[in-house]
Amino acid sequence: MLSNIRIVLVQTYHPGNIGSAARAMKTMGLTDLVLVNPRAFPDEEASRLAAGALDVIEGARVVERLEDAIGDCVRVVGASARLRSLPLPHYDEPDKLAKDLVEDARSSPVAMVFGRERYGLTNDEIRLCSHQVSIPANPDYGILNLSQAVQVLSYEVRRAWRKHAGESTAGAGSIATPPTREQVGHFQSHLSRVMQRSGFITQPHAKTEEQLQALFARATPSRKELSLLRGWLSSLESHLPSDGNR
Repeated sequence: MLSNIRIVLVQTYHPGNIGSAARAMKTMGLTDLVLVNPRAFPDEEASRLAAGALDVIEGARVVERLEDAIGDCVRVVGASARLRSLPLPHYDEPDKLAKDLVEDARSSPVAMVFGRERYGLTNDEIRLCSHQVSIPANPDYGILNLSQAVQVLSYEVRRAWRKHAGESTAGAGSIATPPTREQVGHFQSHLSRVMQRSGFITQPHAKTEEQLQALFARATPSRKELSLLRGWLSSLESHLPSDGNR
């Protein structure tokens, strides 16, 4: 189960922070590390600060886009200050996040995404996630180092995993499988296309699409349900005039 829980670091500037994050992961039993466009990696400083977690560093994957790091994940939580301008579901308490991640990780990959040291994740990167989480720190000084944030959330995940480790997995096969972020992305693109072709919206409308993204994130449709929605959209699309006949 823990092997299905991924830590994603986006454009980390200081390689030492990669090593410290790897060490924080290993102390909590997490090993899946993905780096999105790090400034310097591999790097001696990353290896030095990883201490006994060199295996996590050596097994880390480097990708160019955040989409490549999370496409196969069924739940992706972006760690950031709460952005009320984005209507994504938000975890106010990390323990609730950890419980949901552990539940999903029983059968599918999940991810926690951390942004740059100086300004975190961009709005566009948050939109690629299914949820947001903030660590409830001192409001007068809520600044955590990257590896500290990884440590706090990784600890919550391990605590939730220990709580459920003794539970029977009997019947787990009957639980509906959530869609991956790649599948959700295809659905969102399909929905956007149908909305435009039908005249519901006359041009790309970020606010409308964000609200619908949040709606489906809260609804948490299964893969089968998302497939039904795609079939419905395809049926509607087949009755619409082609772009050239509009």
